[in-house]
Amino acid sequence: MDLVPMFLYCLPLLCLFYNLWKIFDKRRHQNCYILDYECYKPSDDRKLNTRFCGEVIRRNKQLGLHEYKFLLKAIVSSGIGEDTYGPKMVTEGREMSPTLDDAIIEMDDFFIDTIDKLFKKTGISPSEVDVLVVNISMLAAMPSLSSRIIYHYKMREDIKVYNLTGMGCSASPIAINIVQNIFKTQRNVQALVVTSESLSLGWYTGKDRSMILANCLFRSGGCAILLTNKVALKEKAMFKLKCLVRTHHGAKDESYGCCIQKEDDQGFVGIHLGKNLPKAATRAFIENLKEIAPKILPVRELLRFILLTLIRKMTQKSTKTGAAARPVINFKTGVDHFCLHTGGKAVIDAVAQNLNLSEHDIEPARMTLHRFGNTSASSIWYVLAYMQAKKRLKKGDKVFMISFGAGFKCNSCLWEVMRDLDQDGNVWKEFINSYPPKTITNPFLEKYGWIQEEDPDTFCIPDDYVIP
Repeated sequence: MDLVPMFLYCLPLLCLFYNLWKIFDKRRHQNCYILDYECYKPSDDRKLNTRFCGEVIRRNKQLGLHEYKFLLKAIVSSGIGEDTYGPKMVTEGREMSPTLDDAIIEMDDFFIDTIDKLFKKTGISPSEVDVLVVNISMLAAMPSLSSRIIYHYKMREDIKVYNLTGMGCSASPIAINIVQNIFKTQRNVQALVVTSESLSLGWYTGKDRSMILANCLFRSGGCAILLTNKVALKEKAMFKLKCLVRTHHGAKDESYGCCIQKEDDQGFVGIHLGKNLPKAATRAFIENLKEIAPKILPVRELLRFILLTLIRKMTQKSTKTGAAARPVINFKTGVDHFCLHTGGKAVIDAVAQNLNLSEHDIEPARMTLHRFGNTSASSIWYVLAYMQAKKRLKKGDKVFMISFGAGFKCNSCLWEVMRDLDQDGNVWKEFINSYPPKTITNPFLEKYGWIQEEDPDTFCIPDDYVIP
């Protein structure tokens, strides 16, 4: 008889423990892990060195001396080196008349090479993939590019597919966010994220300065990432997603129009990069940091910042002096590595200044820009691969990814390194020992600096001119 009261007494506790276990077990299966990733290295015949870039510029009959001088200045200050890659139709001299097949083949080359390597590295077969997210901003084909991957690898009929276009350079965190949300509702899921950019149909052949600038910055590349929420694969995982924040300022006129695909006055289609782009990027970046900082930084750093801010305001009121220096949050108190979008030298410098980063902190972004250029949404994965190749990533480290894109968007996320990571034969393997080089000065000025002295009234490049 004594057991009945005891059972009734313990029943609420058993229910409480059961519910707590359910919550714990549910959260365990909601974690988002990266099992592995693979960045794309195009073939060497697609390299755009200084000599060849000069030839591509020369082939555009729309350009004159003023455009040459502008491009010279833009390329020299871009931070891009001699070994970046372009689409085949450019290296074959057909940039004035690209075809849909050029764009499809460009993507197929990337898909097959990168996804094949990823499946081989992880030992996971295409039939084990439950979710596929493909992000290619500048190409919307039918059937979709995701369908081409499913067809090539004969994936399951019940695979969940998401095909993203127009998301720009900040699309990788968006794709990860889709996977993260799926992981919150379904257990034991494996997802493949494929991110790249198609340049074949987006190569600009006009003379508008705000649009030809994109040709100087964007290069071919891409990345495939395999993710899971399987608890059994936790020990094999490379990274664990801690948090992700997306900021979109598309409702603002300046933000919406600062990076947009359009036709110029002559009907040539390209990407317009407006003069107000830095302002729009800064505004989105600040808003994003305001939201993610409390989620990734220790309480002591947040309290320090709040205290200094209050002291600054009180001092200004009491002394009625000019504005004192604003307190700066030290993101290094919660972040070990900064994975910055390689949108250009100016973008990297601006982020470094805002976050008070050292040259060591931004070395991965600078070297990625120099070696691979701006590969759009996949650029942050090349930066991550550089850190891994340099053996910087140790178990427990926190990696902060920041990306910017048309819209205007700023997306960021924080990853925790799950184990010590070595080079693992990634995209940097063949040349990581030569980085960072002694100098990353672009040789364009040395070879083409004479253009600055030319007279617009008499300047002419003959058809048989040999580029030095």
